[in-house]
Amino acid sequence: MSQETAIESFKKFQHSWVEQIHHHLNHLRSVQNHHRNSATGDEQRLKEAVERAMELCREYHRAKLVTTEKDVIGLMAAPWSSALERSLHWVGDWRPTTLFHLVYTESSILFESRIVDILRGFRTGDLSDLSPSQFRTVSELQCETVKEENAITEELSEWQDDASDLVMGTVSDLDQRIRRLGEIVHRADDLRLRTITGVVELLSPLQQAEFLIAAAELRTGVSGWGSSHDRRRSSNV
Repeated sequence: MSQETAIESFKKFQHSWVEQIHHHLNHLRSVQNHHRNSATGDEQRLKEAVERAMELCREYHRAKLVTTEKDVIGLMAAPWSSALERSLHWVGDWRPTTLFHLVYTESSILFESRIVDILRGFRTGDLSDLSPSQFRTVSELQCETVKEENAITEELSEWQDDASDLVMGTVSDLDQRIRRLGEIVHRADDLRLRTITGVVELLSPLQQAEFLIAAAELRTGVSGWGSSHDRRRSSNV
């Protein structure tokens, strides 16, 4: 398979995957609302919806792994992304620690909207109701993730500092350098998947659904706004 074919194949996958995200986002919202408004709830259905969302994350990880091995340079260029999305990328995609800011933000917003019930002693069971133990675990996971992010950033920086080798070295040297970049991207993608998995695992089913909905809305929102911005820029040229 040629490099161009590898990137085109991933672009098609990306398009299909985003459509699945939109579809499952609506399903996850529906299941979450049913669980919240039902007298008995339906936790099993909620767990199944969350697991499907996580499987979509794993599918994306597997597809990107294959593409990275075939054309890591093309993958880093991310031609399927808007200019805004690319400006936010860290090692070719979203920054793992973004998820922790999302947890804290969603928890704070929901806490403020439900503060009367909380002060009355009612347990909401959602992200506004994170326990001290959960906050502690989130903080510990965040610290670990920051350390790994910094190590990968330093590794990429060293790779970029030796850019002269790409021009002055042999073909063998070039191939080795590109393989090294692929290894760095693999590490970053593994950290992304481990981080979202780690956050989901420390939450209750309802909290998991809320978190994944917020994460999907953030991703699709940035993508939509970025695409709209690109179209306006093009029309003004």
